[in-house]
Amino acid sequence: MKRILVVGGGLIGSRHVEAVLAHEGCELVGLADPDMSIAPHVPRFASMKHAPDDVDGVIIATPTGLHGAHGLEAAMRGWHMLIEKPVAETLDEAEALQAAIFAADVSSLVGHHRRYHAPVQQLKFLLAEGAIGTIVATNLIWAMRKPDAYFQGNWRTAGGSPVMINLVHDIDILRFVVGEIAQVSALAGTALRGSERIESGAVALLFENGATGTISFADTTPSPWGFEAGTGENPNIGTTGQDMMWIMGTAGAVSFPSMTLWGGTDWGSPAQVQPLVPNHNVMPPLAAQLDHFVAVMDGADPLIDVACATRSLDIALQIETQLIQQKQ
Repeated sequence: MKRILVVGGGLIGSRHVEAVLAHEGCELVGLADPDMSIAPHVPRFASMKHAPDDVDGVIIATPTGLHGAHGLEAAMRGWHMLIEKPVAETLDEAEALQAAIFAADVSSLVGHHRRYHAPVQQLKFLLAEGAIGTIVATNLIWAMRKPDAYFQGNWRTAGGSPVMINLVHDIDILRFVVGEIAQVSALAGTALRGSERIESGAVALLFENGATGTISFADTTPSPWGFEAGTGENPNIGTTGQDMMWIMGTAGAVSFPSMTLWGGTDWGSPAQVQPLVPNHNVMPPLAAQLDHFVAVMDGADPLIDVACATRSLDIALQIETQLIQQKQ
């Protein structure tokens, strides 16, 4: 039985609390958050320092700017850690955290939980086995309208960029299924909410394997296209079931999350849908991630640790920096 502490009781932290409570191999030590009115049904601590020492693993679900400090504290106390994405606010913080983890001889996992979706795993396998030939190009859309209240009276008022909150997930998925990203070029859209916050834009990508890609993103439009809307994985976001990512190769193409696989020869004949049964398992990604975290605490290799997640952070920061420079 693994004793788990959750730090941060926001939207994702609350979901982690429920996942730990539901897991047969875990015991919830409690929730650490300065707002003591959150989750009164579980043991509460105002901060990590008030939690007992007999913790096996900690789930850090605080705002991004606190990830580095909370991760260092967890390492100092000898706790294995699952840190929500992005792994830290800066590359320096991420690298300092990796050094502390190594020195403390503890394990890390980063909450890019989309890697645990069964269709994502299936997509990675199909591409790796050459189902569409050599990958040539990718297109991805993340476009939703966040309610105005999402930005009011909290840390998002100044730092609620969809690049660091949302797009970092999509960047990680592209790295996971297509390959490492070698170069990015970003264009910022016009701000519509009357602030300097990044709201929308477009990104061009060059992968190390020679494929290219594009990402269109916005948090100002009620579109049906986005990972959460397409997969229904987030109970706070309405489900549309629409595809939001398209990957094209020399022998065909595939769209996600429907996992519609196309094959063909050339433009003289239309591409044809290939038989493929999407892999939809019943375990929610957060539950599958928690299963994996338990295994990591017992010595299993992490699907994505701090070092790997730092590469996704690096790409997201490159995009964010280019967008901010255009607005200055």
